[in-house]
Amino acid sequence: MINDLEINANIEDAETLPATFYQSQEVFDLIRERVFIRSWHWLGMEKDLLPFSESVFPLTLFDGYLDEPIVLVKNAKDEIITLSNVCTHRANIVVEHAGRQKQLACMYHGRRYNLDGTFKMMPEFSEAKNFPRPCDDLHLFSSSLFKGHLFSSLDKAFDFEKVTNVLQERIGFLPLEDFKLDETISKDYLINCNWALYCDNYLEGFHIPFVHPDLNDALDYGSYETILYDYCNLQIGYSSGGEEVFDLPENHPDFGKQVGAYYYWLFPNMMFNFYPWGLSINIVKPVSINRTRVSFVSYVYDESKLSVGAGALLDKVEREDEYVVEGVHKGLKSRFYKSGRFSPTKEKGVHHFQRLLLKFLKEN
Repeated sequence: MINDLEINANIEDAETLPATFYQSQEVFDLIRERVFIRSWHWLGMEKDLLPFSESVFPLTLFDGYLDEPIVLVKNAKDEIITLSNVCTHRANIVVEHAGRQKQLACMYHGRRYNLDGTFKMMPEFSEAKNFPRPCDDLHLFSSSLFKGHLFSSLDKAFDFEKVTNVLQERIGFLPLEDFKLDETISKDYLINCNWALYCDNYLEGFHIPFVHPDLNDALDYGSYETILYDYCNLQIGYSSGGEEVFDLPENHPDFGKQVGAYYYWLFPNMMFNFYPWGLSINIVKPVSINRTRVSFVSYVYDESKLSVGAGALLDKVEREDEYVVEGVHKGLKSRFYKSGRFSPTKEKGVHHFQRLLLKFLKEN
């Protein structure tokens, strides 16, 4: 099926992905192996996960989908790496609890590793030949740290600097390391739709006047802007007037403009939404072809601006989005809908996303 799909590079001629793409279990499973395994994933903030030198933090990446046990490690020099959390002896989980550790030790048979994941020692293996081998070390994954935020990839298809360089250009002036987690506006949403439909919806502001009346009042729809990059894109929401906007430095590319929100999408499923009050991160997690979990994690910098502007009604806007994407998911089951077309002026981000998906899916 995948090899038969093509989206024209010219958006004026292109058709959208067909309805069958979102309904296929084969496609859903292939996306896991060819897209999510090879992409980057946000793990959290360094100060929350690894507050001390010589510390560890175990987690399962995308529990229920990728199901990959990993462990974040900070050594004595405060260098951070991501390792497999599976013992190379008999596949037991090595690190079970977060905390300070000078080495990694499996409680099953006593195999030990240095904090860099290299094999250290193993009882009762003195007579084993050709041991230890390189594969007896814990597998090392790619890691990246950007302004206090930790990212990792299981098998990276591209360097994360291609994304962080884009972020740095416009939000580099913000002290993200000082933003504080606000659990009162952080929550998970379970949505009855395919994960890619949720991303399709996020990647265009075309629907804002029709679906989000309050957000439409806060933003100037006529000046809404989408900028495409290799593995991410940016939507800029300009204030309609009288709303909170960013205080941009003079050397900023948008200096003098009334910017109310920067909406960054990072391929394939991360959304970093910057507002004058702080940052709302949305992580889109596939559950099944029919269900998606979206985690909202919010970091506040200026509490006084929480109740005004484009970022004031996160939950309301989310519920409005859920209503339409669940409607689209139902509509895709129609016998009479095959595929659609893109608005050349308003749906550049969706076109970009869908072409990237096919690119990754066709790469072995």
